[in-house]
Amino acid sequence: MTTTRIAIAGLGAIGRTLATKIAGRTIPGTSLACVAARDEAKAKAWLAEQGIDVPVVALADFPAHADLAVECAPAAVIEEICTPMLTAGKKVMVLSCGALLPRPHLMELAKTHGGQIIVPTGALLGLDAVTAAAEGTIHSVRMITRKPPKGLVGAPYLVEKGLDMDAVTEPTLIFSGSAREAAKGFPANVNVAVALSLAGIGPDRTTIDIWADPTVTRNCHAIEVDSDSAKLSLAIENIPSDNPKTGRITALSVIAALRKLNAPVRVGT
Repeated sequence: MTTTRIAIAGLGAIGRTLATKIAGRTIPGTSLACVAARDEAKAKAWLAEQGIDVPVVALADFPAHADLAVECAPAAVIEEICTPMLTAGKKVMVLSCGALLPRPHLMELAKTHGGQIIVPTGALLGLDAVTAAAEGTIHSVRMITRKPPKGLVGAPYLVEKGLDMDAVTEPTLIFSGSAREAAKGFPANVNVAVALSLAGIGPDRTTIDIWADPTVTRNCHAIEVDSDSAKLSLAIENIPSDNPKTGRITALSVIAALRKLNAPVRVGT
C-alpha cells in the first residue's frame, strides 16, 4: 500500500485529534511527517507528552517532508500553507474553505502545478448528492444555520454591526445573504456554507440565514436544494468540540477523507 506522508498545520482541537490518530497508525496508508504550530515550544511539549516523534517545521518546509498538508489553522495563514505545497505539485486539505473565495489564485496555482485542494465534508452532510445534482441543473440552494450565541462571538460581521451575543435571549436572525458575504463576515463559523456552494452553484447564488439561538446547544444546519434531478432536504445537528465554533464531526470527516486516500474500497464520490 502506498503511504501518504501527512503534514498538519495547527495543533488545536482538530490538529491534535488528527496527529494522535495518524501517529497511532489507525489510518492505513498514512504517516505523520511533521507539524507546524504558532507556539513551537508548546507544540514540542505536547508531542513529547503524547510520545509522537515528528519535527515541528516552518510552513514553507512542508513540501520537503509531506505529500499532503492538512490545514487546521486560522484562515489568515491559508496562503502560507497552500502556496508552498501547491507550487510543489502537492495536495492540501483545507478546512477553512471560506478563505479560498477571496484567493482564487490558489486554485489557479493548483491547476498550473498539478497540485490539488481537497475540501472535506466537514460539519456538513449531503455534499456528494449536491455534487451529483450539479452535473445537471440546480435551481437554488438555501441553508439555515442555528448556533449557540457564544459560538458566534468575535465574528467580524457582529463586531462591525455592534451586535452583542451576550444580550441574545431568544432566537435571533443576525444575517441573511450569500455564502460569499457570510464567509467574509463569519470566517470561523460558516465554512460549511462555502463547501456547500463549491459543491453546487457557487458562493453568490447559495444563500444562508444565520441565527443566534440560545435554545440550542449544537451547531444546526438545514439545507434545501432544488434541482432538475432531485429535491434535497438535509439537516444536521453537530455537537461542538472544545472550540465552540467547530463541531466534533469536523475532525472525524478529515479522518474519513484521509482513510479514503488509499482505501481498496471507496464509498462516495
